[in-house]
Amino acid sequence: MTIDMHSHWRPPALIDPLRARREAPLIETGDDGVEVLRGRSGSTEPVSEAFDNLEERLAVMDRQGITTAVLSLFGTFQWIEALPLEESLAMLRVHNDALTEICAAHPSRFVAYASLPLVDQGAALEEFDRVMSLDGMIGAIVPGNAFLTYEDAEAFRPYLEAANRHSAVLFVHWGPRPGDAWPRVANDADNASARLFTLDMQASLSANMMTLCYSGLLDDYPQARVHIHNLGGNIPYEVERLDHRNILDSPDQPMPS
Repeated sequence: MTIDMHSHWRPPALIDPLRARREAPLIETGDDGVEVLRGRSGSTEPVSEAFDNLEERLAVMDRQGITTAVLSLFGTFQWIEALPLEESLAMLRVHNDALTEICAAHPSRFVAYASLPLVDQGAALEEFDRVMSLDGMIGAIVPGNAFLTYEDAEAFRPYLEAANRHSAVLFVHWGPRPGDAWPRVANDADNASARLFTLDMQASLSANMMTLCYSGLLDDYPQARVHIHNLGGNIPYEVERLDHRNILDSPDQPMPS
């Protein structure tokens, strides 16, 4: 069995809600009569190319020998999680319900992470509780910025409590909390893409691993599971360096390895 734990989904279920929006991101019809998805930066993409197709995804999985994929909201759509609650909750419920329909129709091929309206913790936790009773839902995706430090993670203890209660998985994925300055690398910086998607992403994921593995934060939640993509950033490659610093700085402490 081969499981793809990091399988983002560009949700066609959001096409109609995006048509109803009056500000970007939205779907609009161009002068040539072609519907396009207009992003927050003004970029446009034909609707026919901007969303995923289930049969095409299954065909790709078959070609690559993937037994099961764990679907989660694609990053360029995660802005929905930071919308005001009156906008975000309705759209995210459409998305989450569509994911569970996919899982129910293909129970051996798909499971999913829910997305939550992060602007309102109470509403987010209610949605977490709701989706965990639905077919195929194994947990929820949460932003990596929430676990950069122990102090950051304190505010997300209720999510860990919910995951513990449901024996669910939290997918800690590189990205901002509502209100965070983002991206951390300006678009006009030299080598912006490499600085953002290699240096910043990997450093952030490594910080997440330090918080979750070194702080004892997870000790109170033995039934919760945590998934960090990219093997936790650079941590797998840095263990020898961590051991070396341990010998120099705190030799009486257990070795990180």
